[in-house]
Amino acid sequence: MGKINVLSTQVANLIAAGEVVDRPASVVKELMENSIDAHAKKITVEIKNGGVSYIRVSDDGSGIAPEDMPLALKRHATSKIEKAADLAAIFTLGFRGEALAAISSVSKVRILSKTQDAPNGTMLFADGGEIVEVRETGCPNGTTITVEELFANVPARRKFLKKDATEAAAVCAAVEKVALSHPEIAFRLISDGNIKLESAGDGKLDHAIYSILGKDFAKRLLQVKCHSDGVDVYGYIGRSDNVKPTRNFQNFFINHRYVKSRTAMAALEQAYSSYIAPEKFPSCVLFIDIHPGAVDVNVHPAKLEVKFSNEKLIFDTVYYAVRSTIEKNIDRPDLILCSPSPAATHSTLNAFVPVMDRAERQSSMPEQARFDRQGQIAFASSVSDQFRERVRREWNADAEQASPVRESAPIEAPKFAPQIDVSIPQVPVYTAPAVEEPKAETAEISLPEYKIVGVAFHTYIFVETEGKVVIIDKHAAHERILFETLRGKLRGFSPAPQMLLVPITVGLSQSDFNAVAEHSDSFREVGFDFDLDHTQRQVKLIQIPSALKISDVEDVFSTMADRLADGTGNVEITKQDAYEKALYQASCKAAMKGGRSDSEADMRFVVEKILTIPDITVCPHGRPVVINLSKHDLDKQFGRE
Repeated sequence: MGKINVLSTQVANLIAAGEVVDRPASVVKELMENSIDAHAKKITVEIKNGGVSYIRVSDDGSGIAPEDMPLALKRHATSKIEKAADLAAIFTLGFRGEALAAISSVSKVRILSKTQDAPNGTMLFADGGEIVEVRETGCPNGTTITVEELFANVPARRKFLKKDATEAAAVCAAVEKVALSHPEIAFRLISDGNIKLESAGDGKLDHAIYSILGKDFAKRLLQVKCHSDGVDVYGYIGRSDNVKPTRNFQNFFINHRYVKSRTAMAALEQAYSSYIAPEKFPSCVLFIDIHPGAVDVNVHPAKLEVKFSNEKLIFDTVYYAVRSTIEKNIDRPDLILCSPSPAATHSTLNAFVPVMDRAERQSSMPEQARFDRQGQIAFASSVSDQFRERVRREWNADAEQASPVRESAPIEAPKFAPQIDVSIPQVPVYTAPAVEEPKAETAEISLPEYKIVGVAFHTYIFVETEGKVVIIDKHAAHERILFETLRGKLRGFSPAPQMLLVPITVGLSQSDFNAVAEHSDSFREVGFDFDLDHTQRQVKLIQIPSALKISDVEDVFSTMADRLADGTGNVEITKQDAYEKALYQASCKAAMKGGRSDSEADMRFVVEKILTIPDITVCPHGRPVVINLSKHDLDKQFGRE
């Protein structure tokens, strides 16, 4: 007797439903995407008990015609594509015709829908995928879908659901992603009778971010706008002080579809090298618009992953868009003061304040707050002493020209591979929205009038200038200045590669080895030369870039190969990251040390660079170098206004 069974339609539907619907959040996501495809302007999501017992999604979209209502629950029945050629350019969020069929097979579903030109609406009720009733009814334009008793007929699936609060949080996260992807639509989420989320739907992304992710998150963002070779990258990225311990705040949208793209994540995180701590993750709300023919959205059941026809193009465009924005950032954090105490609310404008004479004031100051105008520079070693003196002379010599930091900051989006030809017959041509180029390079500003008030703990320099107090971490600031100087020189200088007397053998996986063989010209352009052993899948390095340490060569080369194979990097950027890590150490060792006394000349050197180069905001490890405290905030703190 044969062992192969042909499953019934009901069992097949239950299995298929598990690929699309695994929890209430996936139901909400699929229903919201249908509403968006129906051109809705308002979408309301209501859940009870985390969505397990009750889900309702209402919209004011185009609605479902009465004759189409019974077909809506059939598998592979859709209004979004007609023929195989349409799969080459998907313009909608849904296209497979599986969502409603999957949802109805594991729950009780009620659909109320009315098109604008119909006199009445239609109601459909289905239980376990079987249509129980279809009749005419009165309802507003649009569609309302109610899902009850999710997985009641699949107890094996239901027992894997989490607590109601956990499922409700997952629903909220799903609504947040969709609401961010379409700021032109007004979203509302109601959980157990309480409004959890609401967006204005005014089409402004910053307003959507503010209402969904909060004020504190929204005010620490940088705007990104870039276009290169048919790819538009725009949206917002977090400043260096807006980083997270996980990747949960990385939001990528391909053609307004939320996805988890390893290529985009790698480009974002590598762009933040030398601007955040290595154990932290940057945050973003980034949109990537590309011709639909150049991206495959049908590689994952939940459509959360996509595949690009040219991964390198996407990586390079995102990397350079983010990197150039970070390097041009001039936002520096403000010192947050606590609320004034009741005693400080009384006016003190006319209170008597005894004034010491200058000699008394000087003698009463802590030693580290006094500047000896004849003082000598007290560095940790004569080597670092000479190094910093030389750097300062070079800065001063270039005072009439652009600063080395300014020269190294802009990274223009390069000309990548030729334009992708994705013209598809009988398919509408995708037109990307107009996207502005990144803002112009920030010029070095003239030195304002300033007064060094003092130094606290031999570490923090207090400077009064232009109606505010600027607090500078001298070590972090000096470290960034030295780092940018070294990096600027490295970019303008291509040292000859070094030949190896004894070749270094690097063993690679098959995919990494194939990537090296395919991109061998790129490796040689940055200074590598090698022989390929196809039998052993080994690379014998006979020449390496001169700036690399021998001990780091194997790790750097393997990283390059791995990133190329995965589409998460390129050779030049990986080499640049390796060089910058070496510069971190050099600049950190040579910079002024916190807790040690330094001369006025050294202090003024750092202060004047900070005041004239506004885009020095963080040290190479991601710590802030400057914090501003306005006179207005001080007056408010002491009740003077």
